[in-house]
Amino acid sequence: MMRRTVTLRKSLHALIAAPLLMAAWPAAHAEEAPFISVVTGLAPDDLLNVRAKPSAIGKTEARLAAGASVRNLGCNYIDGHPWCKVESDNPKATGWAPARYLVPLNPATVPDEAADVPAVGTDAGATPDAPPPDLTARLGSASQPASPETAPKSAAEIAMQDAYGLALAANGSLQIPCARYVGQPMASCAASVTHKGTDKADVTVTWPDGGSRVISFDAGLPASSDAGSDFRFTREGKLNLIRIGVSERFEIADTVVLGD
Repeated sequence: MMRRTVTLRKSLHALIAAPLLMAAWPAAHAEEAPFISVVTGLAPDDLLNVRAKPSAIGKTEARLAAGASVRNLGCNYIDGHPWCKVESDNPKATGWAPARYLVPLNPATVPDEAADVPAVGTDAGATPDAPPPDLTARLGSASQPASPETAPKSAAEIAMQDAYGLALAANGSLQIPCARYVGQPMASCAASVTHKGTDKADVTVTWPDGGSRVISFDAGLPASSDAGSDFRFTREGKLNLIRIGVSERFEIADTVVLGD
């Protein structure tokens, strides 16, 4: 008789506990796994800046090496450029990084907390829904701003447009995007071109803080420089993205070297 009582009690306890366990199981598994992206596409010895705001002049919160994993909270187009909000554990940081250096991209968007971030070089007092002026307008060219695009441009198209516009701006003097130091945002450098035939040329770039760099083109492509450092380049459409050594960066459009 005692054995039956114990068995009955155990059975009752099991029947009561089973629904509770089944109800708790979905809640324990309701939280989705975070979306993980990997840092990629960096030049050798380069680091990815994670910034407090989705802007090239935003404060740097952390710098990540190629291959680092981050939690990708979503990606937004800010002033025509795709940025993703990320969280890093090593080092511990939360901020924004350019989407082109993250794989895969989170298809979700971040709430409009970044909508009020002014675009680089634009007036912070402009209305948020006003289209950003083109690069030549920001540099003081007399030409009228381009009409707003109806669809977002690719990163290559944006880079090409900015590099070409910068080259033709500043009262007709030749300017190209450049950066001299590690982590420095792209600035504007005066440049001159010496043609050596139909497809050869030397582009002399003058740094704003003094000194210069000569980049030689052969068959219309970057070939070498007067620096003893490693020379390499990639192409995005008709734009040459040139790296010299660890830190020097240049963006030179084909039209600068070959003409229209």
